[in-house]
Amino acid sequence: MTSQIHVALRPLWLCRACAAPWPCANARLTLLAEYRDSHVALSIYLAGLLYDAVEDLYRLDPHNAPKPAALHERFLGWAAPRAPRPHPTD
Repeated sequence: MTSQIHVALRPLWLCRACAAPWPCANARLTLLAEYRDSHVALSIYLAGLLYDAVEDLYRLDPHNAPKPAALHERFLGWAAPRAPRPHPTD
């Protein structure tokens, strides 16, 4: 069995291995492992890719391109460290 590399197929921004919107779940896990020592570097890298994706997707189909909030969540929202939610006190 060969290992599939989950990289983006541009300009569609689909995963070359699984055809899911990129970054797919496998790509996210790989990126988290690669950037485990620097969440800031991961965020900067993903922000650059977000910029490229917006340009590509809007150029391909400006009327049906994903909404900015959806693209933000897809590229950056998942990678942001989450602070634990405080427990409500009565």
